[in-house]
Amino acid sequence: MEEMEEELKCPVCGSLYREPIILPCSHNICLACARNILVLTPDAESPQSSRASGSGVSDYDYLDLDKMSLYSEADSGYGSYGGFASVPTTPCQKSPNGVRVFPPTVPPPPPQHHLLLHPGSLPPIPRNSCITCPQCHRSLILDDRGLRGFPKNRVLEGVVDRYQQSKAAALRCQLCEKSPKEATVMCEQCDVFYCDPCRLRCHPPRGPLAKHHLVPPAQGRVSHRLSPRKISTCTEHELENHSMYCVQCKIPVCYQCLEEGKHSSHEVKALGAMWKLHKGQLSLALNILSDRAKEAKEFLVQLRNMVQQIQPTEAPGRPVVTSGWGTLQENSVEFEACLVAQCDALIDALNRRKAQLLSRVNKEHEHKLKVVRDQISHCTVKLRQTTGLMEYCLEVIKENDPSGFLQISDALIRRVHMTENQWGKATLTPRMTTDFDLTLDSGPLLQTIHQLDFVQMKVPATPILQLEECCTHNNSATLSWKQPPLSTVQVDGYILELDDGNGGQFREVYVGKETMCTVDGLHFNSTYSSRVKAFNKSGVGQYSKTLVMQTAETGYTPCDLNTLGAVAWFTFDPSSAHSDIIFSNDNLTVTCNSYDDRVVLGNTGFSRGVHYWELSVDRYDNHPDPAFGVARADVLKDVMLGKDDKAWAMYVDNNRSWFMHNNSHTNRTDGGISKGTTVGVLLDLAHGTLTFSVNDEQQGPIAFDSMEGLFLPAISLNRNVQVTLHTGLPIPEFYTARNPEPSSSVC
Repeated sequence: MEEMEEELKCPVCGSLYREPIILPCSHNICLACARNILVLTPDAESPQSSRASGSGVSDYDYLDLDKMSLYSEADSGYGSYGGFASVPTTPCQKSPNGVRVFPPTVPPPPPQHHLLLHPGSLPPIPRNSCITCPQCHRSLILDDRGLRGFPKNRVLEGVVDRYQQSKAAALRCQLCEKSPKEATVMCEQCDVFYCDPCRLRCHPPRGPLAKHHLVPPAQGRVSHRLSPRKISTCTEHELENHSMYCVQCKIPVCYQCLEEGKHSSHEVKALGAMWKLHKGQLSLALNILSDRAKEAKEFLVQLRNMVQQIQPTEAPGRPVVTSGWGTLQENSVEFEACLVAQCDALIDALNRRKAQLLSRVNKEHEHKLKVVRDQISHCTVKLRQTTGLMEYCLEVIKENDPSGFLQISDALIRRVHMTENQWGKATLTPRMTTDFDLTLDSGPLLQTIHQLDFVQMKVPATPILQLEECCTHNNSATLSWKQPPLSTVQVDGYILELDDGNGGQFREVYVGKETMCTVDGLHFNSTYSSRVKAFNKSGVGQYSKTLVMQTAETGYTPCDLNTLGAVAWFTFDPSSAHSDIIFSNDNLTVTCNSYDDRVVLGNTGFSRGVHYWELSVDRYDNHPDPAFGVARADVLKDVMLGKDDKAWAMYVDNNRSWFMHNNSHTNRTDGGISKGTTVGVLLDLAHGTLTFSVNDEQQGPIAFDSMEGLFLPAISLNRNVQVTLHTGLPIPEFYTARNPEPSSSVC
């Protein structure tokens, strides 16, 4: 209950609400405080048509701030009522809650009139009065009803009463200036508890006060608790109770509002039904906010653990440095010993530099502690406010006054949703790591001591390619990358490299600080490999992962399959081949120096699109069984292609062929190969199929289906076979006739 107290305090007086009213902006204020912050406006500046009442949001008119500067946007601490000779510029005040409050400018009534007022009543509100909300600073000109035009927040009154009763273990005097004494009486008319000295001083038994009824404190509390709650009445028709709910204006209304008022043409619903509906909505929103509060509590535990990791246990003035998330106290001892030993071994200049470096580490340590502690403080305050709002809403839900509840339910639901939205991922993410990422290098010569700095001691981390932002367009490629999250090592720039589009050597295409680059002037119908690395004064970091991108095909027509598909050029890859494989013709021709079958892969992998390539048989002696197909990167290299589950192949001799995967032989087909034969491989990842051809004729049925993943062109052969690879070829006619409209383009 204690965390709810801030929700129950008036933003003007800073005390618990007494007779709160609801402003059109949904904020609350004590009735007496509302009178204290009223200001006067001249008749010329407040035509009757521009006045608003508290009966609905549609009547909420703002003052012309060009004419009445009621609030300083620069937050200078002064509110100006300029433009009126009768109202001088007056400094604004701050309430105990820290909210800016404009001082009262409504002149009090003459003393003699004040004495004639009924006890407990308030003087009349002057005409042309204006009130400014102390929380959102929205202004409103009152109509002839004055503050009576604003509905009273009966629900908030009930919550405040229950809160006060739960807080008061003993009945104390409410007028004692310092330590409150135990109350001896309670005035039923004033609704105030008095001790004997305060009763004699503030409530003498004479004059109008002689008619007040004083009762024992316990009896006063019981009678106050059991007194029937006042039922909210319509602000437009004060003698009528609310009976319906206006959906358009979002306020309770009476039957006269529907018959002759401005709500006659509006959609209305039953008061009880809307009461239950809004209670359900508030409860649902509270459940979501409760989850956020639970996450915040767990996050605070994480932040406090970070403080324990950062805060050293010994030698508070010495630096604590580590490179991991472990306990920094354990790592700091070893690091300090190494640092001091290296520095003491150098000359006096290095000793002076050592002191500077230790000071840097200490500042970094203090900075990290400050950031984490600030985040703990911020999160704690936010959690306390959230918990207070939750407790307040739960107390509001307990109320059985439909009319009073519906007066504030919309505003509460909005506040709960707004508070829940503030608990985003960024709020529950640490702003600081416990890593220091500092490494001292004692290698530099004495003449470089004065350039020694922690930022020079570690190369940058490996950049991460942002695949969702990398793309190709025509013959240009755009690449994007970023540093790893929470990396604190300084980066001076990046180096972007591309190959030649044909599996050749990488070359630098960009050097600079930007993290996105578009490379123009590339070849059409080419597959480019790209990578990036970062550098600083300490050196160059590791390369990122390699990204393969395909440029567009010239003359591309979506409906023409002959211009779609196998336009990627590639060669055999010496780096991944078995050591017995022999390469020639710029890695397009291969053979083997062993009688056993050896595997060689292409240097480009495919994961989508349609691709076709051919292999011409240059030499075929003694009837060997070469195998053609595709494979994963980790396929076995010293057995026939298809012997394991990482390859899909067709092996063929001089008379017939078989399909093989995971050492399973299927679909024997007549027709073999000889010197000069051309074997075609068609990988259709749009349909997930692999098909083979011999001399432009399909060899058997579709060899494999359900092909998914990354595949590399592959063959296996021995010393009796030599083949040459041909890429960048159109789709063969036998496949075009069967699949006139493929579902996707090349990668």
